[in-house]
Amino acid sequence: MLDETEARSRSGEAEPVVEKVIQSLLEAFQQDQDLTELPEAEAFEAFAAYCVLSSYYNDPFNPDAYRTGGSNDLGIDAYAVLIDGELYRDPTEVRAAMQQRRRPQVQVVIIQAKTSSKFETKVISDLAENLGHLCGAESIPYEVSADVENLRGCLDAIYGNSAQLAGQLPQLHVRYVTTGDQVSDMVHRKARSAERHLDRLNRFETTDVLCVNWRDLRELYKQATSTVRVTVPVPKQFAVPAAPGVEQSFVGLVAATELVRTILDDGSGKLRENLFESNVRAFQGYNPVNSGIRDTLRDPEKRQRFAVMNNGITIVTRKMDRVGDDFVLDDFQIVNGCQTCHVLFHERDQLTDHVFVSVHIVHSVDEDVIQGIVAATNQQTPVSDEDLAARQDFHKELEDFFTLGRDKPHQLFYERRAKQFSDRKDVEKTRVISRAQLSRAYLAMFLDEPSGVGRFQDLIKARGKELYVTGQPPILYYTAAATWYRLEWLIRNQRLNRGYRPTRFHLMALIRQRLVGSVQLPANGRAATKECDKILKVIWNAEAAEKLVVHELLPVIQRAIDAEREAGVPLGEAVRNERFAERARRELTSSTGR
Repeated sequence: MLDETEARSRSGEAEPVVEKVIQSLLEAFQQDQDLTELPEAEAFEAFAAYCVLSSYYNDPFNPDAYRTGGSNDLGIDAYAVLIDGELYRDPTEVRAAMQQRRRPQVQVVIIQAKTSSKFETKVISDLAENLGHLCGAESIPYEVSADVENLRGCLDAIYGNSAQLAGQLPQLHVRYVTTGDQVSDMVHRKARSAERHLDRLNRFETTDVLCVNWRDLRELYKQATSTVRVTVPVPKQFAVPAAPGVEQSFVGLVAATELVRTILDDGSGKLRENLFESNVRAFQGYNPVNSGIRDTLRDPEKRQRFAVMNNGITIVTRKMDRVGDDFVLDDFQIVNGCQTCHVLFHERDQLTDHVFVSVHIVHSVDEDVIQGIVAATNQQTPVSDEDLAARQDFHKELEDFFTLGRDKPHQLFYERRAKQFSDRKDVEKTRVISRAQLSRAYLAMFLDEPSGVGRFQDLIKARGKELYVTGQPPILYYTAAATWYRLEWLIRNQRLNRGYRPTRFHLMALIRQRLVGSVQLPANGRAATKECDKILKVIWNAEAAEKLVVHELLPVIQRAIDAEREAGVPLGEAVRNERFAERARRELTSSTGR
């Protein structure tokens, strides 16, 4: 793409508008994600991964971690596995997630990204053939890269327990991304042929092979970096009396077809899953209750009574304008009604103009009020510890502590809610840390849990009462976040081989042990600050941090890896057992005396 542009500029030929647009977006992305050191082709692969995966996953993630980045990659430039909405790339983590869930919803996303300005039929045909070998039950007939072996391991972990897939097989989403504009009829036919080829594997519930052109890419990037804004007509509504902390509130009826079209559909035929992050329960599949909703929608008479047979949905929005009967919602969540919305979307072909949904729209900018609404509207289901924690003042204190009074190089941004900083152009996105990431970092560094930071829900269940407790020194969380940031920085900037990424939580534990010892840090704020400053002094010095991690701690980690490998334990499994963590601690103690 850009090589051709450079040649044209040298010859005096005008640069196409399309390439200017993509160039601008790519440069903005590299700055946001601190990937300016990546070669252009690799940066475009990471950009494509970010745009595509963000349409399935709403929390911050490092897109470069999902690239394959090697030869013999079968045309796969990036991939991810989503299990009940959580993002995975490691077979061991996929296996653990599958074992912990009953009837999981699994999506496999495969991305091929080329800077070419056109789509090629041969690329689709070759990719389909390769995926046929990769996703099938038989062994792959030719040599593949370690990343592709990793992907095959993820698939094997998914299909390892067929009983768990009794409800629904995984979905396969293949995206061919270029900077092209037009998708020819022949390319479309090749894509449909590829779908049929992959369908014949009988390994997926649904398969879709789509071409993503520059316009699609621009729209996906826009969606990934901004909150959702929609206009929904509510012709039958009334205002709820004023209440403290609530700007406006309305109860009304919305045509089910309009609800699906304006709110639930993301514009490309997919459900906006990220709208339900504040809803305590994810979609539960077609259990008796949801099957009943589906049966109602399929019955020509009963569906006309849907509004009185269903509890409806609750929408909380932080920005709202009203123009007549049209409600313009910006930065909103569906905090109750996840099950109803999923069934409505799945049964959208059954909807008629006589199907209505009751809706409660609440406009508030007060986070305490918003979180209170989340709790109140979910009283019929158990509210987990981490959802209650989101409503504690401690989280607000952390958000301020991470930024206020700090110079820019030392600022981090604690994201208490999804995409909280997406519209902030002054915020480098690699400095944003989500609650799930911060929890893992704190557990690994200060609660000696580097081997147990797998599924977030399980972590909270086991150790949640020790997290975000009023009175804990915020400096501990800031130090854990800074250490997380520095390790990701070392990997992004190729100072630390990306192959060591699975060990990063163990590295965090070793950093703490090496710099301040293994004893529990004091609960007193002043004393904790004194100890944490010893860590931060090294962490915020890129050269010192690299020396500590790469030259001092990496040999320690490598010895632990080698010992596990000799015992036949692969790295992905090794880092999840306490034996590995204890071995690393002993190795560090024997080499440094600390």
